[in-house]
Amino acid sequence: MRLFESALKDEIAYMLREDIKLSVIGDLSKLSKSLKEFIAYAETTTENNSRLNLVIAVNYSGKYDIVQACQSIGRKVKDGLVGPEEINEFMIENELSTHPHPHPDLLIRTSGEIRVSNFFLWQLAYTELHFTQSLWPDFGENELLHALRDFQQRVRRYGG
Repeated sequence: MRLFESALKDEIAYMLREDIKLSVIGDLSKLSKSLKEFIAYAETTTENNSRLNLVIAVNYSGKYDIVQACQSIGRKVKDGLVGPEEINEFMIENELSTHPHPHPDLLIRTSGEIRVSNFFLWQLAYTELHFTQSLWPDFGENELLHALRDFQQRVRRYGG
């Protein structure tokens, strides 16, 4: 985690210069105080940047994200701010750590794995999937172009 903190500190000037907004999602409670403070600083410093959004998942799992969203809504029900009948997809979506970032259009799964794992479980509902035998460190421009060409041939249905 010290390496992560050091890299963030090294890259903050680049993010500002290149107009990149940083968001860090996941359960940050177990991170060191200095890392949590720097993440908060970096997110605040870049919050008005708009050219690119860089979302870094740290100690993130899709199941955790859905559970924490349900817990947050449960507290609102308990406090009388929301009735159980008012709970809907939109409310859950707004409580996820990935809100307000758009859902991915394409998930590229490397290393021959043919599963989505525990990543973006809610957000992958209408995501197109591309599986490749290439290992992540070896995944390069040619594989990316192949995945994008494959994606362009798809007809998006969105569950309709």
